[in-house]
Amino acid sequence: MSQKRKIFFVALLVSLVSYNPGAEKRTNNVADKLMPENIRLSNIHSSGPEYAAAERSVSSFMRKWSIAGASVAVSMDGRLVYARGFGFTDTTTREAVQPYHKFRIASISKLITAVAVMKLAEEGKLSLNDRVFGPGAILNDPFFDNPRDQRAYKITVAHLLGHEGGWTTRWGDQMFMPVYIAEAMGVKPPADTRTIIRFALDRRLHFTPGTGKAYSNLGYAILGLVIEKVSGMPYEDFCREAILEPVGVFDMQLAKNLPDRKAPFEVSYHTPVDVPAKPSVYGTGDMLPPNYGGNDIEALGGAGAWIATAPDLIRLMLAIDGFPSHPDILSPESISFMTDNGNGYAPVGWKTTVYNGTWWRTGSFPGTAAVMKRLPDGTCWVVLFNSSAWNGPEIYTSINNLMYKVLHQIKRWPEEDLFNYSLPLPLKPSLIDTLTSS
Repeated sequence: MSQKRKIFFVALLVSLVSYNPGAEKRTNNVADKLMPENIRLSNIHSSGPEYAAAERSVSSFMRKWSIAGASVAVSMDGRLVYARGFGFTDTTTREAVQPYHKFRIASISKLITAVAVMKLAEEGKLSLNDRVFGPGAILNDPFFDNPRDQRAYKITVAHLLGHEGGWTTRWGDQMFMPVYIAEAMGVKPPADTRTIIRFALDRRLHFTPGTGKAYSNLGYAILGLVIEKVSGMPYEDFCREAILEPVGVFDMQLAKNLPDRKAPFEVSYHTPVDVPAKPSVYGTGDMLPPNYGGNDIEALGGAGAWIATAPDLIRLMLAIDGFPSHPDILSPESISFMTDNGNGYAPVGWKTTVYNGTWWRTGSFPGTAAVMKRLPDGTCWVVLFNSSAWNGPEIYTSINNLMYKVLHQIKRWPEEDLFNYSLPLPLKPSLIDTLTSS
C-alpha cells in the first residue's frame, strides 16, 4: 500500500470511528476503537425485544440439529436489516459468533465463480461458446493435451457453467479423491487442481458435452483455471478485484485445510461425533477429521473453497439479484442467462432458480452448511453454520422452513441500512496490519 493511501486510510478511520454508532465505549485511542465490533457489524446492531421470538426459534433449531454456531443475515429492498451471530465460533473457547465471523461456504463458491466468468464475458475477454481444451482453446496447455476421450475438445465455457461438461460422479467425485489421484498420477499428495483435471481427461467422459447435465465440482474447478488464464491473474485475486471489492466485500478469501491456518476471525468447524476420520490428504497415513485435512478444500478452488461472512454474501447477492433497489454488477442479460431455465444452461452458479423469481444456492462440506436465498418480494437471506447436521442434506429444507418462520416472527424491521455500520476496508486483527499490508 502506498504512503499516500496509508495516510488516507488513517484519516478515514479516525474520522469515521469518531461517530460510529456501533461504538460501545468512548476512548481517545484510535487502536482501541478499531476493534471488529466497531468497524464491522456486531450482534448489538440487531438486538432488541422485537427479535426475541425469532432468536428463540434459531436457538431451538440449533439445539435440535446440534449446531455449534450460526450467522444469519437478512436484507429487504436492498437494505441490510438484520445480522446476528448465534452460538459459538468454537466449542472449546466458547467465543460468541458475531456477524463479522467468517465461515466456509462450500458450493456457494460456484456462484462467485459464475459471476466472475460472466464478468469476463461482458468485458469481451471470453465467449461462453469458447472451447476449453485443445488447439486454439482457452486452456491450450500441453499438460491438458491428448485427452483419452476426444469429445473433451467439445467442452465449452457454457457447458461447464451449466454442469454439462460430460462428467458425472459415477465412479466418485474427482475433487474428493486427492490421495488416490496423486498415487495414480505419480505425484506427492494431495493432487492439485491441475493434476485432478489431467486425471479426469485420462478417462472417458460419461456423456457428450451439452447432451446431458450432472452436477460437477470438477467443472467449476476447471472454470477457476479458465478465469486465471483469461484474466492473467490468480483466481482469488481476480474475483476480489473484479467482483467482490467493487460491491463492498473485503473479507472473503479462500479456505485452508488445517485449523492452524485459519483466517483471522474464521470459525472452527464441527462434525457429529460418529463421523469417521479419513486418511490425511497429505499422504502421511494419519487419520484426520474430514473437516480438517481428511478432505482437500484447497483443491476445490472455484468449486467450493471460499470463506465469507453472512453480511458479505448479502452484499454479493444484492449485486446480482436483478432488483432495481441496488445496483447490479452484471448486466440484465447476464443475470437472465444465469437464472432463466429456458436457455438450456441455467441455473448457472445458483443451485435452483424458479420461474417466480425465487433463487437459492446451498453449500455443504464436513463441518459446514450454508444457504443463501433471493425471494421475489425483494427479500434476501443468508444462513451459515459451522457444524454438519446429523440429518445431512435434509438440513436445507429445515433451514428454509426456519427462515420462513423467522421472517414472519420479526414484525418490525429497522428503516436504516445496517451496512452503514461497516467501514469499507478489510478486517484485520490490528490497526498495524490494516495500515501496513500491501
